[in-house]
Amino acid sequence: MSIAGLFSGIGGLELPFHQRNVPTELLCDVWDSSRTVLQSHFPDVPVWEDIANLEHLPDGVEIVTAGFPCTDLSQAGRTAGISGKESGLVSHVFRLLESRDLEWLVLENVRNMLALNKGQAMAFLVSKLEELGFSWAYRLVNSQFSGVPQRRHRVLFVASRRHDPRNVLFADDAGEPGNSHLRSDAYGFYWTEGLRGLGWAQDAVPPLKGGSGLGIPSPPGIWLPDNAPGMKLVIPSIEDAEVLQGFERGWTEKAQVGSKKGPRWKLVGNAVTVGVSDWLVGRLYNLGDVVVESSLLRPGSRWPDAAYGANGQIWEFKASHWPVQRTYQHLTDVLTPEVLSPLSHRASAGFLKRALRSSLRFNSDFLSDVKEHVELTTPQSKDIVSQRPHLRKIANA
Repeated sequence: MSIAGLFSGIGGLELPFHQRNVPTELLCDVWDSSRTVLQSHFPDVPVWEDIANLEHLPDGVEIVTAGFPCTDLSQAGRTAGISGKESGLVSHVFRLLESRDLEWLVLENVRNMLALNKGQAMAFLVSKLEELGFSWAYRLVNSQFSGVPQRRHRVLFVASRRHDPRNVLFADDAGEPGNSHLRSDAYGFYWTEGLRGLGWAQDAVPPLKGGSGLGIPSPPGIWLPDNAPGMKLVIPSIEDAEVLQGFERGWTEKAQVGSKKGPRWKLVGNAVTVGVSDWLVGRLYNLGDVVVESSLLRPGSRWPDAAYGANGQIWEFKASHWPVQRTYQHLTDVLTPEVLSPLSHRASAGFLKRALRSSLRFNSDFLSDVKEHVELTTPQSKDIVSQRPHLRKIANA
């Protein structure tokens, strides 16, 4: 079976197919930086620019992947909904499917589409799929199940006219693992927040973001309590971020223009975690028995975290966010100490100001280290860590 990837980004959904020697007939993304990355890693695959100008899918395509834009659905975006300018582009996927009989359709998007506007996006997707004769299933998963130290919840959506998608999405369930496997030497957080939210994650980072619409990067902060003063609050490198998404280091390097890494952060922040799609692709080629309990969903109910539907009926599945539990990469094992950057004085001072005004409960040692970091990074401070050679002396145990 060959595939076509729509809204391909940097290939997170499509890479596991490629690694299994499945022919890729087409990739498509409107952003030139995405196409640059795709062309560097899929050199023999045609890369189309605009899905709106794609009249039909290539002959022989039996699987379509589409991580359609989340800009209008994400809490970090405009939340305009499925009718928004960006996320509404998914309509072109259905246009292309009208005249094609596929084995599988795979969609991916943010958690918020289950709740935004009372699940309007889900209702739209389901109605269009059933109009086209598809049965469908979706499941909310956490990227940590694939072994990466990034807490990232995304909706995987699988549909088919020929097969039962339940045998893909609900053939595995490892259950929530708790925290016993996590270390206490690193904690991720959003330094841009601190008033109403924090994104706190033990031995992990919160979801990587694409940054601002201007391409200004917004990497998460990381608290390393065992590090030397001045390097207890750091931000990861873009190469570390690539690994946090399951890619090889340097995967997006071709998209960098000079020293500006903003486009790379946006590419990585918008990507599908490779290990997540690897599990899904593995199940597409090895259907399993359903192991998750289900019940008929009552009309008017909110969209659950996992469901299956066909012919106008919907069943809720009691699936965890961890279909499997692969070997976990601890955060300090992913980070490269030599290239970690201390969180800037402006960023840390702004975070501290918000935290002190907040009603949130903070780890007291964390707040103490934030205060110390603000003092040490004050421009006139002689103790500021400002030279790269100093970083080599700091090890993350």
